[in-house]
Amino acid sequence: MESHQFDAVKGTRFQNVTWISEIPSTNTALLELARNGGNEGEVLIADLQTQGRGRRGRVWTAPSGTSLMMSILLRPPRNSLPVQKASLVTSALAVATVKAVSDTTKVKLTIKWPNDLVVNDSTDTPGDPGYRKVAGILTETLIDDAQISALVVGMGLNTGWGQVPAELELVASSLDLLSHSSIDRPRLAYGILQHFENHYSNLLEPAGSENLLREVRHHSSTLGRRVRLHLDHSREKRTLEGHAVDLNGNGELVVKTDLGDLRTVSTADVEHLRFEAR
Repeated sequence: MESHQFDAVKGTRFQNVTWISEIPSTNTALLELARNGGNEGEVLIADLQTQGRGRRGRVWTAPSGTSLMMSILLRPPRNSLPVQKASLVTSALAVATVKAVSDTTKVKLTIKWPNDLVVNDSTDTPGDPGYRKVAGILTETLIDDAQISALVVGMGLNTGWGQVPAELELVASSLDLLSHSSIDRPRLAYGILQHFENHYSNLLEPAGSENLLREVRHHSSTLGRRVRLHLDHSREKRTLEGHAVDLNGNGELVVKTDLGDLRTVSTADVEHLRFEAR
């Protein structure tokens, strides 16, 4: 049984948490609220999204009550978070979620660059990537005069699937299956927001981005791996292979190619390759 839904998180900026049974998209709703003057700290949590979005316009869907679908409205103080570092808010929520999930379920999630949370799992089945996706994070910004005026970060976290659909067996999993227990979504959401308050507040400090990136590196499943990056430059799609060696100060992935040069990538779809892949 789930605990009671809460409307605020004590000691944080999240003092207006709204729960809704069904909505097209929590991110879209909060972006509209932001355009109309909505305050920082608004949180929207839905049982069902009918038009949920992932990166690059992908659709995010899940049966009602089987996922934690949550979006957060933020308004960073002027000059505290440069536009080029906006993706670090994604990283802050990723680290917060890894910690909250560990606190409540003991499941160890890792961060797959740029915005997925996965659990390491590998079989001998051909095509098995070696991990299963458990959550995706999407950050969207409103820019005014080259500054972030508002930012909405949303997440879909698989919590109560019961069983993995056959077509997703090599792709995704859910916290109830990984922990062999039911998941209390309100309790988990409360813990995520508590951790996120700390990581987001620290990110806005002068040395905040590097402190956060140290944690992201620690929890990364991508760094140290051989990867194939699917790059999309609007008119042409191409791939880049190499070893993921680091993250730069903006959270971009640094890849050492087979020719020995270093490439910095700001956005891409990433495959983790087996060691034998060349």
